[in-house]
Amino acid sequence: MTLVDAVEGKEYTVQKISTDDEELDAFLFSLGCYEGEPITVVSHLKGGCVVSIKDGRYNIDKQLAAAIQI
Repeated sequence: MTLVDAVEGKEYTVQKISTDDEELDAFLFSLGCYEGEPITVVSHLKGGCVVSIKDGRYNIDKQLAAAIQI
């Protein structure tokens, strides 16, 4: 399952991140989004979703949300 399919307000654990871009992987890692970390979808938006990772909230687009498996 990916973040696109996640239920709002429920905490999940990141299982895998499937991107082909090393810079994007490094950016997600700097946010604290990597395998084994908890992640919560705060809300779904038309173009993506708002997620809570550690102590921050981030807006990610639908393509990136589809690349994060939970």
